[in-house]
Amino acid sequence: MDTTRTDTAIHCRGLKKSYGRVLAVDGLDLAVRRGECLGLLGPNGAGKTTTVEILEGLSTPDAGEVEVLGERWRGDGRALRARLGVQLQETKFPEKLRVAEVLALFRSFYPRGLSVEQALALVALEEKADAFVRTLSGGQKQRLSLASALVGDPELVFLDEPTTGLDPQSRRQAWEIVEDLKARGRTVLLTTHYMEEAARLCDRVAIMDHGRVIAQGTPRELVASLGAEHVVEFAAEGGASLDAATLGALPSVEGVASDDGHWRLTVREVHRAVPALLALLAERAAEPSLLTTHHATLEDVFVSLTGRSLRDA
Repeated sequence: MDTTRTDTAIHCRGLKKSYGRVLAVDGLDLAVRRGECLGLLGPNGAGKTTTVEILEGLSTPDAGEVEVLGERWRGDGRALRARLGVQLQETKFPEKLRVAEVLALFRSFYPRGLSVEQALALVALEEKADAFVRTLSGGQKQRLSLASALVGDPELVFLDEPTTGLDPQSRRQAWEIVEDLKARGRTVLLTTHYMEEAARLCDRVAIMDHGRVIAQGTPRELVASLGAEHVVEFAAEGGASLDAATLGALPSVEGVASDDGHWRLTVREVHRAVPALLALLAERAAEPSLLTTHHATLEDVFVSLTGRSLRDA
């Protein structure tokens, strides 16, 4: 990725972090441009959380260099923290505080920012201003967590699974908030398990596995890297066994993956691949128990690179 340091909100090179014998981050290189939304995806144990905690100044790397908004973490990092907004995957608020009191507390940590009323309106919690935290639903607590991350009007926002537990309407509202942040030139680092969310919000996506970034680019570039536009998924019962070499030789097939009898074929032309596949199954006296086709997505890229789906991971 070509960018100058002045255009970069986050820059890390050769980042390493171990916990005992477990190497969580293994020489990771990453750069995030100012004003963009970068999605960080990866299976459990890939090193995403450790990486984000280092970038947020919550953890110290064993090796490597880190710059956030042109600064390095030194001392208590108070001046730098005032420029950041952080939403953790799970936030525990004092149950006996009212919603407006929670936001007033978080607002007091920043030299400038939104009013409590503005933050409440941003996440559609105005009617809950005087409600105790203990009375909120899981989705409402998630929106309160998002408001707490944004009340300081940060330059850089870390959002860790920001829409987990939200209903579809609240999820769309959260997406609009992120899109508004981008429109105002803010930078967002987002982790998510929703591929639709990553495809809609992220200017670029970085996929992590085993402590390293194994692929990155725009959602369109990553999907194009599969070399085909469609995916055929199928499973078959009975008959002779199938193998990747035979399936890979079918017309228009570019890639083959399998998981416990479930096959995924990346194909250029569905109308050529599917008839050939059905003919092969008939020849092997096998019956398809599942057969679906769809346009290639980020989910397919993830499966191709890591061998499993993001939700399963």
